[in-house]
Amino acid sequence: MSHRSVLLTATSARLRALTTTDRPAGRRSALRGLVVPAAVALVLAFVLKTFVFQVFVIPSGSMMGTLQKGDRVAVDKFSPWLGDTPQRGEVVVFRDPGGWLPPEPGAGGVLGGVRSALSWVGLAPSADEKDLIKRVVAVGGDTVDCRAGRPLTVNGTALEEPYVYPGATPCDDYPVGTVTVPPGHLWVMGDHRNDSADSRFQQLHNPGGGFVPTDHVVGRARVLVWPLPRWASLPVPETFRHVG
Repeated sequence: MSHRSVLLTATSARLRALTTTDRPAGRRSALRGLVVPAAVALVLAFVLKTFVFQVFVIPSGSMMGTLQKGDRVAVDKFSPWLGDTPQRGEVVVFRDPGGWLPPEPGAGGVLGGVRSALSWVGLAPSADEKDLIKRVVAVGGDTVDCRAGRPLTVNGTALEEPYVYPGATPCDDYPVGTVTVPPGHLWVMGDHRNDSADSRFQQLHNPGGGFVPTDHVVGRARVLVWPLPRWASLPVPETFRHVG
């Protein structure tokens, strides 16, 4: 074998060695290029869900007139960190004050794992988070008068409620009479009054009463984001601006 042939053989062997050692390194580099951005995205999603906003799925028809079952709303969780408190007329998401929701068995297996992962980043509701959505009608210190055959009044002012589901009555289903909201609490009602186990129902049937502690409020629902054809903001109705 000539010197030139020996040199070419050695060069080929060296190239093969370099190629085989570079392949795993290249795969590892490509994998890092996928894993790192995905991890950053998940952390950002978790931070946004925890401190800024979260998308919630409407679980029932109790807010029909404004929100349908299955709608998605974007809930502002940042404003409470700045000291904002719930105001009359706002639609808010809040944790179960106790006994408002029946216990539900959590999903197990692969489905449960997927749901837990999606809820961790705020893309699905968690089975552990017992959340409800209602409209704030009165805040601490307010007096609510809720009687059959009459309009709902707050601090003596009768509310005009165009947001109430057509055909529903303000208070006929659960006429609780006159109640005063304790400081640090809220009186909440669904827009579909005939299909809402809200503060009225809880006041009559729940030993814990119908008041929601303000520190149970997760945030204010500001925008209906899905379905897209019905995209809309959720402002405070004009009638609440006239309550003394």
